[in-house]
Amino acid sequence: MGLFFGGGFEIMFFLVFALVIGVFLVTIVRGIGQWHKNNQSPRLTVDATVVAKRTNVSRHHHHNGAGHAGHTSTSTTYFVTFQVESGDRMELRMDGYQFGLLVEGDRGKLTFQGTRYLSFERT
Repeated sequence: MGLFFGGGFEIMFFLVFALVIGVFLVTIVRGIGQWHKNNQSPRLTVDATVVAKRTNVSRHHHHNGAGHAGHTSTSTTYFVTFQVESGDRMELRMDGYQFGLLVEGDRGKLTFQGTRYLSFERT
């Protein structure tokens, strides 16, 4: 009678569940790998200029159960692009407070470790 009768539903449910768990585990492993790589990288301080700022706003809808209205929350991720003396550019993620202190065109000393933003001192 089709895929969803006689055990087919259970197989599909298991496959979707396994896929979701797999994606979750890959995301965790990649995050731990990047964290470890950053920890192994040297802390560098270079002359840099703030050349761009951007935000990424994510919306999350939460359900409260069948037939009940949920609520929506948002989260914002902050990124700043720095240009170093060689002309290379790097985009680093940071918290909202640090993001708010920086203005495009600021020049100073950027300190970072791998892809981890540490500080920026204007000169």
